[in-house]
Amino acid sequence: MMVPHSLHAERDEHATKVVIALGGNALMEAGTPPTAEEQLKVVKKTCENLADISCSGYEMAVVHGNGPQVGRLVLQQEIAAAEQPDQLPAIPFDCCGAMTEGYIGYQIQQSLRDALRNRNRNVPVVTLVTQVVVDKDDPAFEKPTKPIGRFYNAEDAKKMAEEKGWTMKEDSGRGWRRVVPSPKPKRIVELDSVKRLWDTTIVVTAGGGGIPVIENMDGSLTGVAAVIDKDLAAERLAEDMETDILLILTEVENVYINFGKPDQRALSHITVAEAIKYMEEKQFGAGSMEPKVMAAIKFARRFPGKKAIITSLAKAKDALENGAGTVITMA
Repeated sequence: MMVPHSLHAERDEHATKVVIALGGNALMEAGTPPTAEEQLKVVKKTCENLADISCSGYEMAVVHGNGPQVGRLVLQQEIAAAEQPDQLPAIPFDCCGAMTEGYIGYQIQQSLRDALRNRNRNVPVVTLVTQVVVDKDDPAFEKPTKPIGRFYNAEDAKKMAEEKGWTMKEDSGRGWRRVVPSPKPKRIVELDSVKRLWDTTIVVTAGGGGIPVIENMDGSLTGVAAVIDKDLAAERLAEDMETDILLILTEVENVYINFGKPDQRALSHITVAEAIKYMEEKQFGAGSMEPKVMAAIKFARRFPGKKAIITSLAKAKDALENGAGTVITMA
């Protein structure tokens, strides 16, 4: 029996609060870039897992990535502008980020609302298009590292770099991708709105890491061509909301050392000191696992009695309740 629209599930003031960062596998299958319809099918499956977490009594906000989506949108803009420059001028990069934040958020909020209603839990789900302030002098602008868009072979990557001036880098053995600046998030502009919504609503926010903006001397904001890492944006949100857990979801169940080697080992519970040691040993991919571990370290340092968890979507609830995945704490 469905719960009437006018009734909302009551929120427990003692409920565990968690910010959930969704990895790319939560939005699309590996391989060929999906259509919006194919992506929606994946999102619906993802939201079944999120609904289970909500129904277990957790209060949560959801952050998602947008690298492949914004990369494709930028490419579409450039192709259109090249063919019809007068009729179809390219949309700025920051606006492309806003567009993907909106359409991915729309798919999540629709799918999660339906999944919750099917479980007789009528909690509203809202997408908040979010601006995130970055430092105009952040060194990331001089050294692009954030992969976006499709994968290329080495020959095509070289061609794209020469023709379009893109910075291309090899991505964890999967091929070559365009990389753009990834400045650190300083402040979530719409944080007060998230706080007002938290007690009654599941908020999908800081999508794609949020729209990177520079704060000008007069207090106005200007968008910049960059992508904020969604895991670091999720940490910023978790820190500001003082949540109990930062849950970072990715393709693998655990963080590993010696990944892909014969002596590969899964990590179950590590301290901040151990995580830093592994980072110094270059155990984690710069564009993949490293920012997740960095976000976990930052959260655990800020709240010594709390924890960050890195695991797969399938193990998300098990990680929250039974210790699955990799847990990172201060001690």
